[in-house]
Amino acid sequence: MSATDAPPAPAVLRTATGREAVRWVAAHCRQVPWLTAATVLTTVAGAALQVLPVLLLGRVVDAVAGGKSQSVLVTIGALMVAAALLGAAATAVSTYLIGRLGADLLARLREGAVRAVLAMPSARVEQVGRGDVLSRVGDDVAVISKGIRSAVPTVFSAGVLVTIATAGMFGLDWRLGLAGAGALPAYALALRWYLPRSAPLYRRQRVAQADRAQALISGLDGIDTVRAYRLEGAFRERVTRESWRVRDLGIEVFRFFGRFVGRENRAEFIGLTLIIVVGYALLEADAATLGEVSAAPLLFHRLFTPLGAIMFTFDEAQKSGASLTRLVGVLGEDAADRLVGDESVGAAAGPYPVTVRGLTFTYPGAGEPVLSDVDLTIPAGGSLALVGATGAGKTTLAALVAGIGTPQEGSVRVGATDLAGLDGAGARALVSILTQETHVFSGPLADDLRLAAPRATDAELLGALRTVGAGQWVDALPDGLNTPVGEGGERLDVTKVAQIALARLVLGRAPVVVLDESTAEAGSEGAAELERAVLAACAGRTTLFVAHRLTQAMAADRIAVLDGGRVVEEGTHAELVALGGRYARLWRAWREGSRAGC
Repeated sequence: MSATDAPPAPAVLRTATGREAVRWVAAHCRQVPWLTAATVLTTVAGAALQVLPVLLLGRVVDAVAGGKSQSVLVTIGALMVAAALLGAAATAVSTYLIGRLGADLLARLREGAVRAVLAMPSARVEQVGRGDVLSRVGDDVAVISKGIRSAVPTVFSAGVLVTIATAGMFGLDWRLGLAGAGALPAYALALRWYLPRSAPLYRRQRVAQADRAQALISGLDGIDTVRAYRLEGAFRERVTRESWRVRDLGIEVFRFFGRFVGRENRAEFIGLTLIIVVGYALLEADAATLGEVSAAPLLFHRLFTPLGAIMFTFDEAQKSGASLTRLVGVLGEDAADRLVGDESVGAAAGPYPVTVRGLTFTYPGAGEPVLSDVDLTIPAGGSLALVGATGAGKTTLAALVAGIGTPQEGSVRVGATDLAGLDGAGARALVSILTQETHVFSGPLADDLRLAAPRATDAELLGALRTVGAGQWVDALPDGLNTPVGEGGERLDVTKVAQIALARLVLGRAPVVVLDESTAEAGSEGAAELERAVLAACAGRTTLFVAHRLTQAMAADRIAVLDGGRVVEEGTHAELVALGGRYARLWRAWREGSRAGC
């Protein structure tokens, strides 16, 4: 299927069905058979030992009514104490094993979800919104983690206990068992009413939380723009609106759960009434002993605690289930959304030319293309700067040249390789991209740099830092390359952060480099220094600049001017100034602004 024939990707990440989530859990339980078997056996043993004292209590009643000797009562009492102690021990072990099994499953799920998100094309992440992505690998993981610690052990243990207690009532007398089972239709009706309505409600709640996170993140990321256009009130109103939506859904969930509890209480009343009536009839007909009739309502009453525990933790279990389907959905994101190709593609020695032909790209849901029939060529080892007004398509073109996203028409080739035929690893081997959104990770500086080259030696790290002009301040660090940076470490200004990012670029050794306004955040004092660092980092490589400063465009071999998604001018700086067109006007405005700033 061609890019133009492919169906549009959904605007949100995939959510799995309940059956898919159950199959995923079952498959991972089979990978740890001993832990799974031990968990089930200790849970069943704990439940059976908890029911045994109630059955023995019926024997005590019969023994007293039959005038048995005191030794029989002592023996039964000792058995009851032993059963209670062993039941408590088995329940404790079961709780521990359930938590361990759940933690193992959560670790696998979290790692798989993060791996799936990191494997997604950046265009897909931008399409669905970072709020949805972050809420799944953050909030949903937290919800499941809480559920594994509390709701899952409770529901599982209580469910086994309910089964054992029900079997115990049938063991006393099948008619008493049937009387207790008379509550099952009421329970079933309550669950039939609750389950189909609750799962979509919890999913809506999780989606609302993701939308709230997206609204907050978008406002924080663009805080300077928000302030510049005096949009604080609009963004505050948007966050407030999404927060009220989350609150309203929370209230709706609480009310809904309250109605479910009422239905469960009616089922308990029905079952207890039937047992008492049937027990009385059996006793009158001399068809059951007093001990059996006494033990039956106690056993049914013994169900109240686990059933209540299930009800009061079912809310949390449902939340965990909704989050589980969202995370398993991330694992099953359509592979067609990823660029599949030859992962063995590597960067050969020497630079590559970059050829863009007939490139047209439209964002999903947009009416007009952001790029239309773009043709560009960057010779091997040469440089091209993109300039143009905001919204002209510069960043989109830079991303496509970096292999992020697939055009609907046209192609981007690095040498003879079409980037549309590569996966993320193959594209990264050929093209490195550096944007103005650089980040320093918390930890030793050496670890931060080795993100780009895991096997690099300390000498190579220092060489890359000196290439981009960072040698002097790195040598002054208290522990050199082992100095912690980022959060909780050495404070670095914008220029130093950019130099670290450029050093990673040097270590990456990709033959093609894309720089999207990578020095835009630096102040006027650091801009010149960073521009020199950029030229040093890109020496000998084919380079595409998205020029924020026209001095950077001036340093490129050629310049392309974008307007409305099309290349309207192309040439050297001198040629375009002499042409007297759009670039010449931009240059005059830039030069006059620079003089006014002096």
